[in-house]
Amino acid sequence: MSRNLTLTPDVPSNRTGRAEVVAVVAFGANLGDREASIRTAAERIARLPLVSDVKLSSLFETVAVRLDGPAPDAPGYLNAVALVTTRLAPEILLGMLHAIEDEHGRVRQERWGDRTLDLDLVAYGDETSDDPRVQLPHPRAAERLFVLEPWLELDADARLVGYGRIADLVAELRARGEG
Repeated sequence: MSRNLTLTPDVPSNRTGRAEVVAVVAFGANLGDREASIRTAAERIARLPLVSDVKLSSLFETVAVRLDGPAPDAPGYLNAVALVTTRLAPEILLGMLHAIEDEHGRVRQERWGDRTLDLDLVAYGDETSDDPRVQLPHPRAAERLFVLEPWLELDADARLVGYGRIADLVAELRARGEG
């Protein structure tokens, strides 16, 4: 739909002692100016402390999905994925992503409901976590073409820890007509 975007802010030297890691952040919006919300959120992420690079995929148009399945009558989503190079701890990054959602008027009334902006921390390097506050990788990432396809666009060799190659996951979901 549109071209990739790379944002590289000025970053001070590493004072955290934490090594840089590439985090995968999924973007979605189906209310308001969806494209502007996604692009503005990517720019905001690039300005976070301890973030040194943000690569945003193309935007993908998808049908809304509710708890009971696809909802073609609901407003459609624009989705994207960003590879975020950061030294922020995953729980700090996730908290900052939630703050950016709030800045865009995100209201958390209905699970799987319409939203102005949704930011999910999909992966954080090869880290895994069962902590309910920050589950890594995202528990449904391997089932979502709207996450995997933009990620694959950015990194043809990408792997989802515990699941394998993104290209294989995409092929499997397409073959089953899922995602």
